[in-house]
Amino acid sequence: MFRCPSTTLPISRFPLASLTATLTDSLSASFRAALVTCAMVCVAAATFAVGAPAFAQDQPAVAGVAASAGATASETATATAPGAQMHTDDSPLNASDAKTTSAASTTAAPGNDFNARQDVLNRRSEVNNYNYAVAQHDCYSKFFVNHCLDKARDQSRTVQADIRKEQLALNDEERTAHAQQRDEQAAIQRAQDEANAPQRAANEANNKQAFEDKQRQHQLDQAQRAAEAPQRAANEQSYQQKVQQHALDQAQRGISAPQAAANQQAYDQKQANFQTQLEQARQQGAQKAQERVEKQQSFENKQQTAAQHKQDVEARQKQAAEKAQQKQQEQLQEQQQLEQQQQQQKQQ
Repeated sequence: MFRCPSTTLPISRFPLASLTATLTDSLSASFRAALVTCAMVCVAAATFAVGAPAFAQDQPAVAGVAASAGATASETATATAPGAQMHTDDSPLNASDAKTTSAASTTAAPGNDFNARQDVLNRRSEVNNYNYAVAQHDCYSKFFVNHCLDKARDQSRTVQADIRKEQLALNDEERTAHAQQRDEQAAIQRAQDEANAPQRAANEANNKQAFEDKQRQHQLDQAQRAAEAPQRAANEQSYQQKVQQHALDQAQRGISAPQAAANQQAYDQKQANFQTQLEQARQQGAQKAQERVEKQQSFENKQQTAAQHKQDVEARQKQAAEKAQQKQQEQLQEQQQLEQQQQQQKQQ
């Protein structure tokens, strides 16, 4: 006849994982109040079964205890959950407050920051689901459970409808912004294509001219090869005739095919040896030329060193001669001074 509330609050019904840890301890008082209310309701049902007069006498007290328990649970849950507002039958969720919060959140978010606005709508939806779950849980502590559940569901649907409207408006704005961005990018691309059109046309004309030149050159080459075809055929026929004549000459001289192959191999070996000796001679010549260059450089360096040494020696000799001449002049001056002093002494 009466349904008692569950003693365990299902955490999975609350989408806000960040509030579950805070609300776990805060809702314990609500659980105790709900249990007390259930006990009172069960007592009232038993009294009603015994007799209507007794139930009529006890009803005011039971109703007062149930109301006080419900109010206590609502106040406790509201005080311990600062991030979300818990609504019971005595404090229903106001649609105008939800609209005001939505408008404030939308105003606070940037006009073109769709991600931030979408996060706000997601948080509002989570808060609405959380408030509905809390209100649904609190309804089981009420006397009229179904009425409370219907009212909480209507309130949640009202808020969810407002959120849905804002979500649709946000989606429209985002699609409009994306369309405008695509149009701007298309206009920029068209402007770039128009600006690059002369250069692109010039490149295409150059490529076309180069292709035509290559085609004409290819046709000339084909015509030249066709004209040289008889001469090549004649050369090939002459070569075959020479090969046949060489084979006949060898047969007349009594040279067999193995002997001819051996002779050819010996000739090839001699040619290879000659090429090897020629390459060695070239390497030796290059090495000697390098040595001559190095000797020439060394000789020039020695000549430069000798010239520098000669200049240094001449400079030192010149400096020594200047010092000797200067010393001789000093001695002459001293001698003249001595003679003057002697003359002065004789005069005195």
